[in-house]
Amino acid sequence: MTELLTFIQTHIEYAPFIIFSLLILAGFNIPVSEDGMLFIAAFLASQSPEHWPLLYASVYLGAYFSDLICYGLGRIIGPRLLDLKFFAGMARRERIDKIHAYYDRYGVITLILGRFIPFGVRNGLFLTAGLAKMNLIKFAAADLLACTISTASFFTLYYRYGEQMIEMVRKANIAIFILALAVGGYFYFRRKNPGRPNQP
Repeated sequence: MTELLTFIQTHIEYAPFIIFSLLILAGFNIPVSEDGMLFIAAFLASQSPEHWPLLYASVYLGAYFSDLICYGLGRIIGPRLLDLKFFAGMARRERIDKIHAYYDRYGVITLILGRFIPFGVRNGLFLTAGLAKMNLIKFAAADLLACTISTASFFTLYYRYGEQMIEMVRKANIAIFILALAVGGYFYFRRKNPGRPNQP
């Protein structure tokens, strides 16, 4: 990421386009870190405040359209994606059913919390939403809110506190990931092993 940051710094006039383009690639499951792009955009904005509106717009719109692309792949191509090794690990049938149940039960909260979970969970969430045929308008509106909250939060933190926030966010991401696994495992266990009715 250091090399990329150096390159973009020397071509800051192209930074918004570069950041936006890389995030669009992430929608096709290319390993581009949204957190990394947020840090680069915020760092450049802190060094050149006159560019912050375009830099934030590039990371915000790039992240949002990336989500829509990932959702679209799942919805348009459908279950055939499960036959591709590139996507199969992100969208197993049990995961589709589980996330679909979360959407039905918790609605927009699923997307808001999901955007804060790292390590490929985000793309898996959006891809699964498409595979589960979640309503497009509902998904787009919910993800717009979720994307606004997450990008604004991280951009502001990175803009104000810079590199010292990276380690803190990394640790927080790990904690969120572990918590999400624990909660997901709990609900999966409850579903597979429903409790017996109480005896009088």
